[in-house]
Amino acid sequence: MPHDSHDPLDHPHSHLPSDPALRVKALETILTQKGLIDPAALDEIIDTYETKIGPQNGASVVARAWHDPSFRAALLEDADPVLAALHLNGRQGEHVVVVENTPERHNMVVCTLCSCYPWPLLGIPPGWYKSDAYRSRAVREPRKVLAEFGVILPAETAVRVWDSTAEVRYLVLPMRPEGTEGWSLEQLQRLVSRDSMIGTALARRPEDLDAAL
Repeated sequence: MPHDSHDPLDHPHSHLPSDPALRVKALETILTQKGLIDPAALDEIIDTYETKIGPQNGASVVARAWHDPSFRAALLEDADPVLAALHLNGRQGEHVVVVENTPERHNMVVCTLCSCYPWPLLGIPPGWYKSDAYRSRAVREPRKVLAEFGVILPAETAVRVWDSTAEVRYLVLPMRPEGTEGWSLEQLQRLVSRDSMIGTALARRPEDLDAAL
């Protein structure tokens, strides 16, 4: 590729496929060939976020907020010191704001510029979160996007879309399902999915767990 070309399309990104997963693979191949990254190191990072750091961390925070009113209040007031005490504030999670779903308001998170996401709490962002379609449509027509995820909200429930950035990332605190009074933290945690903490799903109901058995 000539370095002196002035064609705006003659740029490394213009030679990459449009699909995010394929773009990542193409970039990884290019950087590996140039000796700029180590594939083994990348695999180790991915394994860490998939198996050691992932949605189970966020689910444990949500379950505790459901279980402990004082913890919930502290989390909503200022999540950073609460998450720091739990060692859940590392890279990509330096500043997190927790927003609570209620019957009056449903929260949904998007990153319109790229894919900013609270990795220490939710692990690696899903492909759809990074897609151009989600990033643009979540802001313009959030109810339609939610409906495509299977979330149909009452007309009286407002939808608030939060734009995640490099400076602040968001975690949705979903509403606690009915019929879970007296449940343990471990039981409550099973009701929390990654998507419910992004706002593109509701928390699982007790009967959903029974159906999965």
